Amino acid sequence: MTRSTNILVTGGAGYIGSHTCKALAQAGYTPVTYDNLSRGHRWAVQWGPLEEGDILDDARLRDVFRHYCPAAVIHFAALAYVGESVASPELYYRNNVAGTLSLLGAMLDNGPDQLVFSSTCATYGTPSETPITEHHPQQPINPYGRSKHMIEQMLWDLEASDGLRSVALRYFNAAGADPDGEIGEAHEPETHLIPLVLAAASGNAPAIIINGTDYDTPDGTCIRDYIHVTDLADAHVRALRRLEDGAASGAYNLGTGHGYSIREVIDTARKVTGRTIPCTEGGRRAGDPPELVADAHKARTMLGWQPGYSDLPTIIDTAWRWMQQEKVDRAVGAEPRVL
Repeated sequence: MTRSTNILVTGGAGYIGSHTCKALAQAGYTPVTYDNLSRGHRWAVQWGPLEEGDILDDARLRDVFRHYCPAAVIHFAALAYVGESVASPELYYRNNVAGTLSLLGAMLDNGPDQLVFSSTCATYGTPSETPITEHHPQQPINPYGRSKHMIEQMLWDLEASDGLRSVALRYFNAAGADPDGEIGEAHEPETHLIPLVLAAASGNAPAIIINGTDYDTPDGTCIRDYIHVTDLADAHVRALRRLEDGAASGAYNLGTGHGYSIREVIDTARKVTGRTIPCTEGGRRAGDPPELVADAHKARTMLGWQPGYSDLPTIIDTAWRWMQQEKVDRAVGAEPRVL
């Protein structure tokens, strides 16, 4: 019997999900996007069918599983704003945790026993050492990170009880846009540093606020590990293939192993865009660690993964070209639109 090439991608209309759908199609799979479009975008679904639905809708999920008979699932569907999770933890536990439990129930009832999970470095909390390896204690400090940690625990338990194998990809700061300019970042509200910096460069937003200038770092600002979204998408395809080859469940950090400070990001953006980027200095945000940098040796070794677009100038250049091409209206606070 020929194995299905259909891969169900929950949240496939979102930022990382849509880039992964493109990577799946290029690798010979058929990505089937399942998304309620509350935070994803219909225009981002370009490489396979779109099935509108919520992961909390058991009946709808089961209908989609029966229709497409996917060989595996890649699970992105989640709420992902730290501040929002602190203000509305019930929303995060219901959508992220209960929603994933609904998805897993549909998988157990309908056959696919392989899942690639979009996890996060937020499961580590405030690191006691850096670079962070997969063996670092997971002590999340907000409901968003705790919801992702709970899901990882659910996955390990379901492998033991039901043989459901999974890969959890704990990525650091996703950034950049499709090098071909077909899709890119379009969040509402936007909270990621690089698109906010570029919005200020383009005049679509006021000055960028540097939150904290007194950290124990070389220039006093936070340091983060930025990973290009195309490299993240490639890692999801590699994780899927590893499961197809019969590998056991596992967790992998995705990052470059090199961090950049906020000031370094702004300076690089000025060079790439040739624009003046106004800045103001503000106080620290609660819960911001001084430095978050990945040790991704395991992903490089076990998945054969090698980032190809994740130097900072390339990340910023692809994000800037996406904005300049006006594929999406990137004015902060405006609803994205297809032009």
